[in-house]
Amino acid sequence: MEEIKVWLTAIDHIQVTSPPEVENAMLFFYSQVLKLTEITKPLVLQANGGAWYVLGDIQIHVGIEKQANNQVSRRHICFRVHDLEAFAKHLQVHGVEIISDRVPPSVADRLPTGYDRFFIRDPGGNRIEIAEFTPIRLG
Repeated sequence: MEEIKVWLTAIDHIQVTSPPEVENAMLFFYSQVLKLTEITKPLVLQANGGAWYVLGDIQIHVGIEKQANNQVSRRHICFRVHDLEAFAKHLQVHGVEIISDRVPPSVADRLPTGYDRFFIRDPGGNRIEIAEFTPIRLG
């Protein structure tokens, strides 16, 4: 029997992009609204702008891109939270628009039980899913 190699072991980082004119808003959003911890970018990359953040073992890199066109894309990061409703209120205090999950009932029935979510866009237009998983208790 042939041994199966598993090459991928983890996600190291995710990069989101924004145009230069909203760089300050992006950095405020990721550091102050989402409360991610900023980490130092390598010196050779600092002149490119943006910033790097960390959540658990995964880094989120905010990159600056002159032709960023994120507003039309469905690609996204999903962040888990413990209290979806409380986090939505936190976001709204910062003026972040909550985009309801527009999943048709036929699809919603196939989502895992105890799964609730909404979407937001960061200042650079990147789509972000916010999800809460509530374990189902039997008994």
